[in-house]
Amino acid sequence: MLKRKYGNRADWKRVNQRKYAQTNLNTKEYHGYITLLNTMKVNEPLIARYGDKEICIVDNGYMWLQQFPVGKHHSVTTMFDANGEVVQWYIDICLENGVEDDVPWMDDLYLDVVVLPSGEVYLLDENELEQAHTKGMISDSLYDLTMNESREIMKQIQNDEFMLLKLAPEHMRMLENKLK
Repeated sequence: MLKRKYGNRADWKRVNQRKYAQTNLNTKEYHGYITLLNTMKVNEPLIARYGDKEICIVDNGYMWLQQFPVGKHHSVTTMFDANGEVVQWYIDICLENGVEDDVPWMDDLYLDVVVLPSGEVYLLDENELEQAHTKGMISDSLYDLTMNESREIMKQIQNDEFMLLKLAPEHMRMLENKLK
């Protein structure tokens, strides 16, 4: 079934020492929760591979900003290196975003869109989505929702209209002073 992912990533064993902050925003540009996780000390760096590129997405001092917009079928994680530079935007296609015990979450629908600062865009885990659909783990309507959401997001990215990417640095600064 769907995997629920929480903004605080409390179960992430790779992270030995962390700071975390969150808030609920209701502005003209954004409505929903934002969270910030500072991975102060990790067991080992995490490297993502896209084609022939290797990108470190977690190491000591990295920050992960997550945006959980209300009423949307996506959640965005912006990964910042220890110098505050964006290393990637990771967009999870999800059934919904919500809050449980004051912690935001999203129900992952397998498919992901990654945007690199260079402008390169990758669609990930299509095979996982196809497999889940074939095995009846997700319905035709959820499959269609996932495909339509990913296409719409990729179109907005191509047209420089996907606002959460632009809002990420501002959202990170809002939470940086609240890290505990």
